[in-house]
Amino acid sequence: MLSNDCIFCKIIKGEIPSAKVYEDEQMVVFKDIEPKAKVHLLAVPKEHFKLLSELNAERASLLSHMLQKIPAIAAENGCAGGYRLVINQGDDAGQTVFHLHIHIMGGEVLPV
Repeated sequence: MLSNDCIFCKIIKGEIPSAKVYEDEQMVVFKDIEPKAKVHLLAVPKEHFKLLSELNAERASLLSHMLQKIPAIAAENGCAGGYRLVINQGDDAGQTVFHLHIHIMGGEVLPV
């Protein structure tokens, strides 16, 4: 179920434009509007939930699907030499949109 107040849900519903690079029945991937790397994509499940602590069997399957798709999506978008995945969880980690999402960053050598 999607939220009416979530910016990522609005992107999924097409209410807010985005630079989508991939979409299927379970997820969407689009360019981050404030990139922290040469390539900075956001992989977002089409089901709204906020944190990994909210995983159940169905959501774990969804996350597995996303993680299986990300390598090809990353390679097709300039990250063939490697990439970093980040999932921020909560305020202290810098999560600003409370809809679970995976940052895909690369296209350059990233600092450790």
